[in-house]
Amino acid sequence: MDQIVRDVIDAVRRQDWDVVKALLHPYPHWSEPGTAIRGRRNVLARLAAGPVPGPPDFHELRDGQVYRWTSS
Repeated sequence: MDQIVRDVIDAVRRQDWDVVKALLHPYPHWSEPGTAIRGRRNVLARLAAGPVPGPPDFHELRDGQVYRWTSS
């Protein structure tokens, strides 16, 4: 697992939304069972509502930020 993914999960646990925002690409694609979200604002709202995500099955980084996060 990439350090950036670990940092996202840790920052969500600590509810450090400034750090989470900095780790997310401006136009992320976030997929979980039954949910597909696009856009940083929408992903931040989902993360704030909980639960804390586990490690993704697949992720893609762009410019050192999470662009795609897919969990099953």
